[in-house]
Amino acid sequence: MLVINNYEEFASHLGQVLGTSEWLEVPQDRINLFADATLDHQWIHVDAEKAKSGPFGQTIVHGYLTLSLLPHLWGQIIDVRNIKMMVNYGMDKMKFGQAVLSGQQIRLTATLASIADLRGVCKAEIKFTIEIKDQKKPALTGVATFLYHFA
Repeated sequence: MLVINNYEEFASHLGQVLGTSEWLEVPQDRINLFADATLDHQWIHVDAEKAKSGPFGQTIVHGYLTLSLLPHLWGQIIDVRNIKMMVNYGMDKMKFGQAVLSGQQIRLTATLASIADLRGVCKAEIKFTIEIKDQKKPALTGVATFLYHFA
């Protein structure tokens, strides 16, 4: 895991891959819980029997569930210390490249695309790719922007 203590340390990684998370399985019970939390009970996600005759032959993970796992996976890559607060500032250029099937494993690879010191607030743009184990095409790509308020 990469440990960052201040802006200068973070900036020294500009353009570099910051790391890759562990693989995380996304089982049907997690999909069902997400459906309950978001009120998105579309059959392709929660009806295993009906999904057998659907386009993927089984249920698939909600795209936004895949996205919502980003903070957990990000936390396996980097430990930013000496901060008062971190803010999820935005997402850009997000593309869902391939559906994640129930039970598949995903992981995150992150690269520091840009970094700026905005009057003491570190704005870091992280290019991310969420891969699916044993698949060539990623599930999700994009740029996440975080604001780190160093102490």
